[in-house]
Amino acid sequence: MITADLSKLELSEFTGKNRPTQHCRATFPILEAVGSEDTAMVYFELDEGKNLGQHTDSAEEILLILEGKVEVKIGDERRIVNAGSIALVPTMVPHDLKNVGQGKVRVAGIFGRNNITATFDIPWAELNSNVVSTAEMTKQTAQA
Repeated sequence: MITADLSKLELSEFTGKNRPTQHCRATFPILEAVGSEDTAMVYFELDEGKNLGQHTDSAEEILLILEGKVEVKIGDERRIVNAGSIALVPTMVPHDLKNVGQGKVRVAGIFGRNNITATFDIPWAELNSNVVSTAEMTKQTAQA
């Protein structure tokens, strides 16, 4: 059985290179490295006024807003949604989320594959890359 307590996850800080408004704390509690055969999940938090950063994913994603008020941009569409809402992001469609409320936003992104690649428009300073790959995370976990 694979379980994760979202309130106790170790989150990593990420900031867009030369873009301080692109900032999140995130982790992947579900992916191949922990035994998932077909699914991956990202969990992230955004502080007030911060955005995740426009990017595409190699798999369809369901965004579940767990807490807060967020502007979701998918392709050319924008919508303000609150906790308890979901949004479907098609494969390879550019999307972004921005905290437009008070307090932090908490989001779970669920993918229909256990290995996905997210390609951001702006690189992450901590990674010195604009690519986040769960396959690479799995490889690093296996080598540790």
